[in-house]
Amino acid sequence: MSWESELFALLDDLEGRAEAVFDADRQVEVADRARGEYAAVTAASRLMASVGSTLVLGVTGVGRLSGRLATVGDGWCLLESDQQEWLVRQDAVVAISGASPRSVPQDAWPVTARLGWASALRGIAEWADPCRLLMRDGSQYDVVATRVGQDFLEVEVGERREQVLIGFTAMAAVRTRR
Repeated sequence: MSWESELFALLDDLEGRAEAVFDADRQVEVADRARGEYAAVTAASRLMASVGSTLVLGVTGVGRLSGRLATVGDGWCLLESDQQEWLVRQDAVVAISGASPRSVPQDAWPVTARLGWASALRGIAEWADPCRLLMRDGSQYDVVATRVGQDFLEVEVGERREQVLIGFTAMAAVRTRR
């Protein structure tokens, strides 16, 4: 083998080693970027990708709720099961089973998904049907929703139709019948 061939072989070997080191560094960088990007994924964006799927939600003060995820809004979601609908505050959800592995970023959500908890409650108040409020502390109230304020729901409770104001932050979910 000539000295030129040996030199080219040595240079090829060095180039191969440099590529291997670069590839290893690149894999670490890609993995680090993937972890960094995933840190921006929210539970709400995973829920949005799961619309239409059957989920089980662990909800503070309520326990496990199971049903088809029908809608996701700003701070809430709607589960449908059998003869019931569950309007659930997302900040009361402590566990989600069955969610899609994908996510939908908030800027890709439909306009209607930007409606907040108060808007969802206004729909219930417009129906004026009986519903059950499930609170974070585990208590429950059978009520008729009448009006929605900025941070509270006005309801009628009992046969005497006593007016009671319920703060949004105390609520975990609302169960309605279809």
